[in-house]
Amino acid sequence: MAVATRIQINRAPVLTLWAAVVAERVGYDREEALTLGRAVAGMNAQSKGRRLGINKPAEPGRGKAKAKAAPARVVELLHRAVPVTRTTGGLRALDSDGSPADPESVERYLESKFGESLDGAREAMEALAASLTPNALAERAFALYESFRPAIPGGTAGWGAKGTLDLAKIRSLAGR
Repeated sequence: MAVATRIQINRAPVLTLWAAVVAERVGYDREEALTLGRAVAGMNAQSKGRRLGINKPAEPGRGKAKAKAAPARVVELLHRAVPVTRTTGGLRALDSDGSPADPESVERYLESKFGESLDGAREAMEALAASLTPNALAERAFALYESFRPAIPGGTAGWGAKGTLDLAKIRSLAGR
Protein backbone atom coordinates (compact mmCIF):
# COMPACT_ATOMS: atom_id res chain seq x y z
CA MET A 1 0.00 0.00 0.00
CA ALA A 2 1.37 3.42 -0.93
CA VAL A 3 1.89 5.87 1.90
CA ALA A 4 0.26 9.26 1.44
CA THR A 5 2.66 12.15 1.01
CA ARG A 6 -0.11 14.74 1.46
CA ILE A 7 -2.33 14.48 4.52
CA GLN A 8 -5.51 16.43 5.28
CA ILE A 9 -5.21 17.30 8.97
CA ASN A 10 -5.55 20.23 11.33
CA ARG A 11 -2.56 21.90 12.90
CA ALA A 12 -2.82 20.68 16.51
CA PRO A 13 -1.76 17.08 15.87
CA VAL A 14 0.95 18.26 13.47
CA LEU A 15 2.41 20.54 16.15
CA THR A 16 2.02 17.81 18.78
CA LEU A 17 4.01 15.35 16.67
CA TRP A 18 6.63 17.88 15.60
CA ALA A 19 7.22 19.11 19.16
CA ALA A 20 7.53 15.49 20.34
CA VAL A 21 10.05 14.72 17.59
CA VAL A 22 12.03 17.85 18.51
CA ALA A 23 11.94 16.93 22.21
CA GLU A 24 13.33 13.48 21.41
CA ARG A 25 16.09 14.96 19.25
CA VAL A 26 17.19 17.30 22.04
CA GLY A 27 17.40 14.46 24.55
CA TYR A 28 14.05 13.46 26.05
CA ASP A 29 12.83 9.88 25.82
CA ARG A 30 9.80 9.09 23.69
CA GLU A 31 7.23 9.09 26.51
CA GLU A 32 8.56 12.35 27.93
CA ALA A 33 8.60 13.85 24.44
CA LEU A 34 4.99 12.87 23.71
CA THR A 35 3.72 14.70 26.79
CA LEU A 36 5.88 17.73 26.02
CA GLY A 37 4.57 17.79 22.44
CA ARG A 38 0.96 17.75 23.56
CA ALA A 39 1.64 20.51 26.08
CA VAL A 40 3.22 22.77 23.44
CA ALA A 41 0.28 22.25 21.08
CA GLY A 42 -2.19 22.91 23.90
CA MET A 43 -0.42 26.11 24.91
CA ASN A 44 -0.45 27.32 21.31
CA ALA A 45 -4.15 26.50 20.96
CA GLN A 46 -4.95 28.40 24.17
CA SER A 47 -2.99 31.45 22.98
CA LYS A 48 -4.62 31.42 19.57
CA GLY A 49 -8.06 30.93 21.10
CA ARG A 50 -7.54 33.97 23.33
CA ARG A 51 -6.30 36.02 20.35
CA LEU A 52 -9.39 35.08 18.36
CA GLY A 53 -11.74 35.69 21.29
CA ILE A 54 -12.75 32.01 21.41
CA ASN A 55 -11.09 31.38 24.79
CA LYS A 56 -11.40 33.95 27.52
CA PRO A 57 -8.45 34.50 29.85
CA ALA A 58 -9.00 33.13 33.36
CA GLU A 59 -10.03 35.73 35.90
CA PRO A 60 -7.44 36.14 38.64
CA GLY A 61 -8.40 34.39 41.87
CA ARG A 62 -11.20 32.30 40.30
CA GLY A 63 -11.59 28.56 39.80
CA LYS A 64 -8.61 26.39 38.97
CA ALA A 65 -6.33 29.37 38.44
CA LYS A 66 -6.54 30.15 42.16
CA ALA A 67 -5.71 26.60 43.21
CA LYS A 68 -2.68 26.18 40.93
CA ALA A 69 0.75 26.70 42.37
CA ALA A 70 3.67 27.64 40.17
CA PRO A 71 5.30 24.52 38.75
CA ALA A 72 8.56 23.54 40.36
CA ARG A 73 10.20 23.03 36.96
CA VAL A 74 9.71 24.03 33.34
CA VAL A 75 11.20 22.77 30.07
CA GLU A 76 11.76 25.14 27.17
CA LEU A 77 10.43 23.65 23.91
CA LEU A 78 9.56 25.52 20.71
CA HIS A 79 9.95 28.74 22.68
CA ARG A 80 7.31 27.66 25.21
CA ALA A 81 7.92 27.18 28.93
CA VAL A 82 6.25 23.81 29.57
CA PRO A 83 5.51 22.98 33.23
CA VAL A 84 6.74 19.49 34.09
CA THR A 85 7.01 17.07 36.98
CA ARG A 86 9.12 14.01 37.67
CA THR A 87 7.14 10.75 37.93
CA THR A 88 8.19 7.14 38.40
CA GLY A 89 7.92 6.83 34.61
CA GLY A 90 10.13 9.85 33.98
CA LEU A 91 9.54 13.51 33.24
CA ARG A 92 5.96 14.42 32.27
CA ALA A 93 4.42 17.67 31.11
CA LEU A 94 1.58 18.83 33.31
CA ASP A 95 -1.96 18.90 31.97
CA SER A 96 -4.06 22.02 32.47
CA ASP A 97 -5.42 20.54 35.74
CA GLY A 98 -1.87 20.12 37.07
CA SER A 99 -1.70 16.34 36.72
CA PRO A 100 1.07 14.57 34.79
CA ALA A 101 0.15 13.96 31.14
CA ASP A 102 -0.27 10.40 29.92
CA PRO A 103 2.03 9.52 26.99
CA GLU A 104 -0.20 6.64 25.89
CA SER A 105 -3.16 9.00 25.46
CA VAL A 106 -0.98 11.30 23.34
CA GLU A 107 0.04 8.37 21.14
CA ARG A 108 -3.62 7.32 20.73
CA TYR A 109 -4.50 10.93 19.82
CA LEU A 110 -1.80 11.01 17.14
CA GLU A 111 -2.88 7.63 15.78
CA SER A 112 -6.49 8.80 15.57
CA LYS A 113 -5.58 12.02 13.74
CA PHE A 114 -2.86 10.77 11.37
CA GLY A 115 -4.21 7.26 10.85
CA GLU A 116 -1.97 5.12 8.66
CA SER A 117 0.05 8.23 7.75
CA LEU A 118 1.51 8.56 11.26
CA ASP A 119 4.67 6.55 10.61
CA GLY A 120 5.42 8.42 7.38
CA ALA A 121 4.82 11.80 9.02
CA ARG A 122 6.99 10.86 12.01
CA GLU A 123 9.79 9.61 9.71
CA ALA A 124 9.74 12.83 7.66
CA MET A 125 9.84 14.96 10.81
CA GLU A 126 12.60 12.81 12.33
CA ALA A 127 14.70 13.27 9.19
CA LEU A 128 14.24 17.03 9.40
CA ALA A 129 15.11 17.06 13.10
CA ALA A 130 18.20 14.90 12.49
CA SER A 131 19.43 17.31 9.80
CA LEU A 132 20.25 19.88 12.49
CA THR A 133 22.30 19.78 15.65
CA PRO A 134 20.15 19.62 18.78
CA ASN A 135 21.04 23.24 19.64
CA ALA A 136 20.24 24.54 16.15
CA LEU A 137 17.00 22.56 16.14
CA ALA A 138 15.95 23.93 19.54
CA GLU A 139 16.43 27.46 18.20
CA ARG A 140 14.75 26.94 14.80
CA ALA A 141 12.07 24.33 15.55
CA PHE A 142 9.07 26.67 15.64
CA ALA A 143 10.14 28.53 12.50
CA LEU A 144 10.52 25.18 10.74
CA TYR A 145 7.02 24.18 11.86
CA GLU A 146 5.68 27.45 10.44
CA SER A 147 7.29 26.60 7.10
CA PHE A 148 5.57 23.20 6.73
CA ARG A 149 2.37 23.39 8.81
CA PRO A 150 -0.92 22.99 6.95
CA ALA A 151 -2.27 26.23 5.49
CA ILE A 152 -5.68 27.14 6.91
CA PRO A 153 -7.96 30.19 6.63
CA GLY A 154 -7.11 33.09 8.90
CA GLY A 155 -9.17 34.15 11.92
CA THR A 156 -11.99 32.12 13.39
CA ALA A 157 -12.68 30.43 10.03
CA GLY A 158 -9.43 28.52 10.49
CA TRP A 159 -10.16 27.36 14.05
CA GLY A 160 -10.03 23.56 13.87
CA ALA A 161 -9.90 23.59 10.06
CA LYS A 162 -7.93 20.99 8.16
CA GLY A 163 -5.23 21.81 5.67
CA THR A 164 -2.69 19.83 3.69
CA LEU A 165 0.48 18.57 5.36
CA ASP A 166 2.99 17.85 2.60
CA LEU A 167 5.53 15.26 3.74
CA ALA A 168 7.68 15.89 0.65
CA LYS A 169 8.04 19.52 1.76
CA ILE A 170 9.18 18.41 5.22
CA ARG A 171 11.71 16.03 3.65
CA SER A 172 12.98 18.80 1.35
CA LEU A 173 13.65 21.03 4.35
CA ALA A 174 15.97 18.35 5.71
CA GLY A 175 18.09 18.64 2.59
CA ARG A 176 18.81 22.33 3.06
